[in-house]
Amino acid sequence: MSSSPAAVGTQLPTARYRTYVLTMLVIVYVFNFLDRQIVTILAEPIKQELGLSDTQIGLMTGLAFAIFYTVLGIPIARLADRANRVSIIAVALVVWSGMTALCGMAQNFAQMLAARIGVGVGEAGCSPPAHSLIADYFPPEKRASALSIYALGIPIGSIMGLLAGGWIAEFYGWRAAFYLVGLPGIALAVVFKLTIREPLRGMSDTVRSQATSVQPPLGVTIRTLLKSRTMVHLAMGGALTSFVGYGLGQWMPALFIRMHGLGVAETATYFGLVIGVASAFGTALGGAIADRLARRDRRYYAWIPAAGVLIAFPFFVVALLLDQPYVAIAIMVAPQFLNSLWLGPAFGTIQNLAPMRMRAIASAVLLFILNIIGLGFGPFLVGVTSDLLVGPFGGESLRYAILFSTFAYFWAGAHFLLAARSIRADLDAASAARD
Repeated sequence: MSSSPAAVGTQLPTARYRTYVLTMLVIVYVFNFLDRQIVTILAEPIKQELGLSDTQIGLMTGLAFAIFYTVLGIPIARLADRANRVSIIAVALVVWSGMTALCGMAQNFAQMLAARIGVGVGEAGCSPPAHSLIADYFPPEKRASALSIYALGIPIGSIMGLLAGGWIAEFYGWRAAFYLVGLPGIALAVVFKLTIREPLRGMSDTVRSQATSVQPPLGVTIRTLLKSRTMVHLAMGGALTSFVGYGLGQWMPALFIRMHGLGVAETATYFGLVIGVASAFGTALGGAIADRLARRDRRYYAWIPAAGVLIAFPFFVVALLLDQPYVAIAIMVAPQFLNSLWLGPAFGTIQNLAPMRMRAIASAVLLFILNIIGLGFGPFLVGVTSDLLVGPFGGESLRYAILFSTFAYFWAGAHFLLAARSIRADLDAASAARD
């Protein structure tokens, strides 16, 4: 899966082809989150049929998945910084799609856990090489916008996962839902491999001589990336935002099914269409707004994420404490929009800070931090806390477990604000190093 300058064209691609590449990457990312998030709406029927606890559900959807997803992301990203990124993504798509289908065959917790780990192994090969591809296809001043569009795969995939999982499970059972959303990804992998070209590294940068430079050792790469205070604070801010977001995303549907008596399909529809659409708008607009405002002051790349999470907090608190489910869902539209603003600005800044031969690994390091903390411990700790609070809170234990997790937004906001203090100097240094 190696690439060489001879294997790719040196001419800049047309705007139409760049749009096609970005569209295909978004579709792949939609399948990534579709296969990852479908278990959210299926958690209750899986729990009932397999006799699982909230802790086991949290482990299956969070910590165990995240460990393999994040740890394997580092070597795969390392490979992506020197090998053919298109082939890596195509192979990864086949793996996670096949393992999603296998979830439908699970007969006990161990089998379901193994299948979900397999999904995590495959999905580790998606975002780091995709971010690196986008950085080569789009110039620095458009990367936050492009990465925001790519990140639309998160809400769109989540919406489709909720709707497909909920309605298929309603009529055909939760096992059929895994089969029907997993297998089409294999066909998509073939189309992706046949129609996407591997670009010359550094193709869209002002200075392109580094495209053929030697990849530095992994230890040097990690130390270089972590020297940037901006990168560290953006990573921690994103991790803590994800901690709350993944906990809410995994457990809010279960909360509305348990406490408010909504059906699986009804819950999927409301969360998919109402909450998911708000997240999609926040994700899309975050990078576009940041790119525009950053022309005046680049600190907006950190200020916008900080404002989003801090303003979102009180809305979530009110929604969680209400006993009117439809009013609560309506209130959640605002914070779902706000807590999605950080994705494009953060990932775009990371790609602009990283040297060309470190871009995939930079995304992998960021994803490692935010997914171990967010994806790994968000759903898992909410599940553990819910089981621990059954004594004092009874049937409302899940409500308060989710509520306690939202206080991490203050910690996240602090990191984004600290990133704003160093972002201009770090971006100037990164630009000077490429000149």
